[in-house]
Amino acid sequence: MTAPTATNWPSLRVSDWTETRDTLHMWTQIVGKIRMAHAPLVNHWWQVTLYVSPRGLTTSTIPYRSGAFEIEFDFVGHRLEVRSSDGGVRGFPLRPMAVAEFYAQVLHTLDELGIEAPIHPHPNEVEPAIPFAEDHDHASYDGEAATLFWRQLLQANRVMGEFRSHFVGKVSPVHFFWGAMDLACTRFSGRQAPPHPGGAPNCGDWVMVEGYSRELSSCGFWPGGGEEGAFYAYAYPEPEGFADHPVGPEGAHFSSEFKQFLLPYEAVRSAPDPDRALAEFLHTTYEAAAVLGKWDRAALEDDPMRWDGTSTPRWSPK
Repeated sequence: MTAPTATNWPSLRVSDWTETRDTLHMWTQIVGKIRMAHAPLVNHWWQVTLYVSPRGLTTSTIPYRSGAFEIEFDFVGHRLEVRSSDGGVRGFPLRPMAVAEFYAQVLHTLDELGIEAPIHPHPNEVEPAIPFAEDHDHASYDGEAATLFWRQLLQANRVMGEFRSHFVGKVSPVHFFWGAMDLACTRFSGRQAPPHPGGAPNCGDWVMVEGYSRELSSCGFWPGGGEEGAFYAYAYPEPEGFADHPVGPEGAHFSSEFKQFLLPYEAVRSAPDPDRALAEFLHTTYEAAAVLGKWDRAALEDDPMRWDGTSTPRWSPK
């Protein structure tokens, strides 16, 4: 396999699109809450997430009465598209607009398709939590930045998906949590965890209790923590010695502020082989959790290439 060139990993300074990022964060919360209103609870809130698609972010199929619908952010054509199983298609252009206007347009679009969308109309995990219908503060949309962010997610999703394939135990999809605006993938040891203390702003502690009810090792990417965003990895509960465990590649470090390992996106983007650099971070930070937490690795891990003698993983410690 030929190593991807750095040009596949776009540069996007957080400081250049902060206003668009914060507006888009609220937009994704609205769409994510619509999915949450209709999808049954699945482990640790997996039913509420969005997914990276070939054009942006999608809810995937949302069950509705005897049919289904889907909402997608198209960051190539810059539209919000809603498609229903009865053949209905509606949408509107993504452009600079206040969260209040976006919220009203989403509800109107769903109403045209005969879809009811009862949601809690306030954002979560942010402070202040301005009700969507009253939010005229967040109103930016830089289409070029939105496309570059999606392309960051596209690369992260691809490498994290390969990393996910090495685990045969309980593991989440690679999915986008709109609460904190991060792409995440989480592995579980199979053991229960102590109740999480909660503490996320404008989010009930019971939400975190469910999210962290099993011992886990989680990794992901979010547009913060570095000049161009950052990859992260943490364990819950955090085993003794976790912060001091050696991890790679160069540039990875444990943040006492965030209580997790961080690897700046720009360190991956500028690496000779970005895929390998990110894979090393994902594997070594997981090993920190699994080794120190005494996970049953023999039962939980496997070689995804076991049926293909011609393929090799993107990263290995040898």
